[in-house]
Amino acid sequence: MAQDNNAVAKDTKATKPVTQNADFEAENAKTTSRGYTAIEDSVISKIAGMAAREVSGVYALGGQAARMVGALRDTVGASTNVQQGVSVNTDNNSCNVEVAIVAEYGVAIHELAEAIRQNIINAVERMTGLTVNSVNVTVHDVHLELDEDEPEETTAIEGTKNYR
Repeated sequence: MAQDNNAVAKDTKATKPVTQNADFEAENAKTTSRGYTAIEDSVISKIAGMAAREVSGVYALGGQAARMVGALRDTVGASTNVQQGVSVNTDNNSCNVEVAIVAEYGVAIHELAEAIRQNIINAVERMTGLTVNSVNVTVHDVHLELDEDEPEETTAIEGTKNYR
């Protein structure tokens, strides 16, 4: 059976348009009788990133390298990358999300991870109509809120540092 490379599957349950364009994989396209809506992974990543940042106790998103790149972007005046620390895999109207965070010191990390998970699921499912199968949360660090006005002091005992 010959297929046009730009044709969309006619079955309303089919979710993948037939296309050879590598830049636009629409495995998560919703097909209706009037056309299809395809949501790219970058859109889902932005939604998930914003949802994770909304949760109290999240200091930052991303591992150390991603945060360093983000800090560099801030110093040159570039806009904040809300996708930092978020990756998404989509398949047939569902997705899996992975998010890397830095937690604020003192929060219950297991409760924080569950709150992040629930907020991402709610936001992505509400805004996209996709089913979220899983949200994996990796905590890369804990941010210690030190008073930045007071400098650290080095003691004579083995060069240890004291913080006031």
